[in-house]
Amino acid sequence: MDDAREPRWLDDEERETWFALGSLLLRLPGALDAQLRRDAGIGYFEYQVLARLSMVPERTLRMSALAVVAEGSLSRLSQVVTRLEGRGWVRRTPDPTDGRYTLATLTDEGWDKVVSSAPEHVETVRRLVYDPLTRAQVRQLGEIGRRVGRAIDADEPGSDRRPDRSAT
Repeated sequence: MDDAREPRWLDDEERETWFALGSLLLRLPGALDAQLRRDAGIGYFEYQVLARLSMVPERTLRMSALAVVAEGSLSRLSQVVTRLEGRGWVRRTPDPTDGRYTLATLTDEGWDKVVSSAPEHVETVRRLVYDPLTRAQVRQLGEIGRRVGRAIDADEPGSDRRPDRSAT
């Protein structure tokens, strides 16, 4: 089906903003991953999984919910949790309330890993993201992230069931 409408091209300012954002989206995860690998021996996604589990009651989530809050697919999460289980940091068990689901639980050793990894990681996040910004810009960045996130979620099937992503 041909759509005769002209594309809504970006103006110069929008194009430069888009390139700056694109660069940030590509470079920041790599910088965070490099810091965590160097200082903690784990990758950024592994840290996200451990950190997300560390912040929920009983340090336990269904794998499907964990995949959403950690921003990864269920298959990617499963591979990472297998590695984390091998290190003794996460344990998988059937959900006692519904056996169709699997729970991921952060072990005491996993908790210790998060606690030991967090200080350098938070310092890196602060240095790369927060220190260059004013307080007003930090608030704006948060609002921008939420707005763009809602637009993305609106395009995803079943987005009304996505859990709150505000905890980091």
